Amino acid sequence: QVQLVESGGGSVQAGGSLRLSCTAYGYTDWISCMGWFRQAPGKEREGVATIYTNRNMLVVADSVKGRFTISQDNAKNTVFLQMDRLKPDDTAMYYCAASFSWTDCGAGTFSRDESKYKAWGRGTQVTVSS
Repeated sequence: QVQLVESGGGSVQAGGSLRLSCTAYGYTDWISCMGWFRQAPGKEREGVATIYTNRNMLVVADSVKGRFTISQDNAKNTVFLQMDRLKPDDTAMYYCAASFSWTDCGAGTFSRDESKYKAWGRGTQVTVSS
């Protein structure tokens, strides 16, 4: 089993920054990629960014490209989401998810099919005020 624990959410004013962390526990060798998703009230969950943990390949959604950066610390089984120049539209619950195969991850792209991600964290809230 793989467990994911997110941290780093909070409240910030527009233009500010936050860094989210997601640490994996358990059978971390199973993990092919770890991604960040977010869900705002009344909206569908959307993919934000993903990183292929063994290849250090990363994909960032167009909606946040240039403002959000995904990175990892393999030694700590941790993935980070650095969020800069935050906007009120970034307000959402942010979830970390892990997939266990290259294909399910998207074969080098970013699969937004949530059924392909077999481990999910509980989420961390990000609130951006104007």
